[in-house]
Amino acid sequence: MAATLAQLHKQIAGAELKPVYLIAGEEHLLVLEAADALRARAKQLGYVEREILDVNPRFDWNALAQSASAMSLFASRRLIDLRMPTGKPGREGGAAIVEYCGNPPPDTVLLITCMEWSRKENEGSAWVGAVEKSGTYVPVWPMKLEELPGWIAQRCASRGLHADPGAIAALAERVEGNSLAAAQEIDKLALLHGSAPLDAGTLEALVADSARFDVFKLIDAALRGDAARALRVLDGLRAEGEQVPALMGMVLYKLQQLARGEISGRADRRHWDACLVQAARIDRVAKGREMGDAWRELERLLVAIALPRSGLAKAS
Repeated sequence: MAATLAQLHKQIAGAELKPVYLIAGEEHLLVLEAADALRARAKQLGYVEREILDVNPRFDWNALAQSASAMSLFASRRLIDLRMPTGKPGREGGAAIVEYCGNPPPDTVLLITCMEWSRKENEGSAWVGAVEKSGTYVPVWPMKLEELPGWIAQRCASRGLHADPGAIAALAERVEGNSLAAAQEIDKLALLHGSAPLDAGTLEALVADSARFDVFKLIDAALRGDAARALRVLDGLRAEGEQVPALMGMVLYKLQQLARGEISGRADRRHWDACLVQAARIDRVAKGREMGDAWRELERLLVAIALPRSGLAKAS
């Protein structure tokens, strides 16, 4: 049986972890936070060694078996962090995961995360069944609109915000069902408002000065693979008088996280390194240190972030 996020958090709070965990879904924020919680708990329980395996079209699935058979360098517990963005291991990968789950190594946890997921294509497959048999499978489905207010209320409380039902409803309407946007708004509100009571009027006043299109929405759209929305947001920012240098700080920060493997992306590290090089060039162009059209090159970078297979467009 598949586990819910609540069941996952309850299970990992115990003294022992399962040998294998699969956390998968297109609610990227929830997948990432669940994976982060598991990593943190594993570290508390002595899984101090961590190996990251990024699955891409050239990935050698023998690496999983080699990791399973490798001896610990420090005689400690290990976490194998297998990042498979597409959720499609293929025949070879599926067989490798089944083999691993059939005889998982001691003192080792395998964490598999996927940012694209299909109930029709994945559930019922041999490799997902093998994970369920030896460990825990946690599908993270998109929240329904009616579920969002409850989630917002819980997250506000966790950040020390005392939001009333009107404020929660207003925020749910503002973010249009996007959990990542909701999380970002809540974090900003916590900084701006603190622990004082928060009603709908106060919330609207606090966000009134925020641009209709902000850099958080820009990055979110690109990371979700929605190139068209990212470009619309960029157009909105440009129309409202934003300047490229003011946008590049957050873009560079997210690309650095992707390159370091701190957040999951839909491409390998080489792609994110190339994006970082391009972002640095855009920053120089925007500041007049190189020739070029900074807005046009930023558009191309956003498309490369959203659609990694499109590659990076050359500077004009």
